Amino acid sequence: MKRDIHGIEVAGLDLDSETRCGHYAGPHDIIALKFKCCGDWYPCIHCHRALAGHDVVLWPVAERDQRAVLCGVCGHRLRIADYLDCASVCPCCTAVFNSGCALHHPLYFEMKSPV
Repeated sequence: MKRDIHGIEVAGLDLDSETRCGHYAGPHDIIALKFKCCGDWYPCIHCHRALAGHDVVLWPVAERDQRAVLCGVCGHRLRIADYLDCASVCPCCTAVFNSGCALHHPLYFEMKSPV
């Protein structure tokens, strides 16, 4: 299923108007991610696995300036670096994102190694 959300075509299972999907439908599950491997937007890795037909490629640390995170409330496209540093709050509309998503960052983004 594909849905236009703030002018971005997001693909996912059971999508609502703020990017919640059948896998993550809590009140704060309101982001979609642009996947490095295909350039398409999905609300979660499970939707990508179900619909994309290919493996995920992580966003490299060197590409943290890419606007690859969509706030489902206001449509602001965050740079990866801004998303990782936003403390689970949209810097544009102050909508609260699911803080538990931080546990999944390594599924989407290459993480810096500890120094």
